[in-house]
Amino acid sequence: MENSIIETAPFWKKKRYLVVLLAFFGFFNVYALRVNLSVAIVSMTEVREIHHENNTVIEEQYFNWSSKQKGLVLSSFFYGYITTQFMGGYLASRYGGNLIFGIGIGVTAFFTLLTPLAASWNIYALVAVRVIEGIFEGMTFPCCYHIWSKWAPPLERSRMANFAMAGNYVGTVVGMPLSGIFATYIGWQSVFYIFGTIGIVWLIMWILIVKASPEADSRISKIERDYIIASIGRNANEKPPNFNEIPWKDIFMSKAVWAIIVAFFCESWGFFTMFTELPSFFKDLLDFDISKSAILSALPYLALTILLFFSGFIADWFQVKSILTTTQVRRYFTCISFLSQTIFMILAAFILHRVYSVIFLTIGIGLGAFSLSGFAINHLDIAPQYASILMGIGNTFGTIPGMVSPLLTGYIVTKSTESEWRIVFYITAALYISGCIFYWFFSSGKVQAWAEKKNEIKNKI
Repeated sequence: MENSIIETAPFWKKKRYLVVLLAFFGFFNVYALRVNLSVAIVSMTEVREIHHENNTVIEEQYFNWSSKQKGLVLSSFFYGYITTQFMGGYLASRYGGNLIFGIGIGVTAFFTLLTPLAASWNIYALVAVRVIEGIFEGMTFPCCYHIWSKWAPPLERSRMANFAMAGNYVGTVVGMPLSGIFATYIGWQSVFYIFGTIGIVWLIMWILIVKASPEADSRISKIERDYIIASIGRNANEKPPNFNEIPWKDIFMSKAVWAIIVAFFCESWGFFTMFTELPSFFKDLLDFDISKSAILSALPYLALTILLFFSGFIADWFQVKSILTTTQVRRYFTCISFLSQTIFMILAAFILHRVYSVIFLTIGIGLGAFSLSGFAINHLDIAPQYASILMGIGNTFGTIPGMVSPLLTGYIVTKSTESEWRIVFYITAALYISGCIFYWFFSSGKVQAWAEKKNEIKNKI
């Protein structure tokens, strides 16, 4: 909405951009803490040759886990993660997204430090630690949408949210190769100790700097505070809804909500399949060693990170210039991205070549950035005051692939043959095209009638 308040301060003096920067590093930690096991597990289970002074050579493994056991370990995080998506959204709406976001990442970092101890005990202790990490990290994404509902002016939502979310992929880009280097030259245990410590340091900074809303922040300028509040058009300190005040029936009957849910599920399937399996794919099928497979696995997420910054600015620009409506931006960006990923997944499945596979997967995963300027921001369009709750619901469904995909891949890829890996890619491509069709017909960028009811009632009183 239009407002008469003009900001003149340079961007580096605006508090909302400092919030975005710290959220970026928060998400960096979220994915660095998550991806480290995907790389470390290769070192933890690889067969190593040990040369003794008497010229004898023996083979040794830290952990003799089968492909199904590795699938269990990799998927266990998501058994906890799925339980707190909805809870995280609701707690954020009640107690502040900044508080729950910090707690979620901080506790995850603490249990990451305990991972080597748990793994040395037994596989079930490791699974338990990963489940606990998932429980606390599951609250982070819904919380951040509550933060944006307080801090992000409508015409800056795509770029602010995308910049922060880019931390996920920078965390992957940095975390994967560094995890491979740490595991190779220092030991797989160092992967968890280093990234866990970084997470604890971030938590301290977040607590000291970030507040629940502009009105709760004593260090923000009055001009910026007034600008944000006027742009959003709501009182940032309005009383949070009680559980029974939330229009649950309308939410679950909304086609626009289900369009987001389906898109979340399909994009998450592709993302988590590649996220957890690329290091193994590059090592087992394309014969890259652990350090190279970790670096190559990070390349697609480097492309995604770069395109994510670009897509966020383009999405906002189309709306600011009135070239496309919000509905069109969300729909075009999501569906073009899904179609592109379908094509490149199929190409990767057919080619299965050391060079071309890396290229196709890098392009395909990278183009996923445009969908994140589409459906992933859509909650803030259709129901801004319930954005964290809608994100919790959507990401609950989006977490199911993280639980199912590694297990399914473990059952499909038992001998690491080309035909087995092709099946994995075909399944992913089929889900992308299905999500594209559903989102195209049922998505919306307009505030839904049920999301306006609460404010209308207040205005009449």
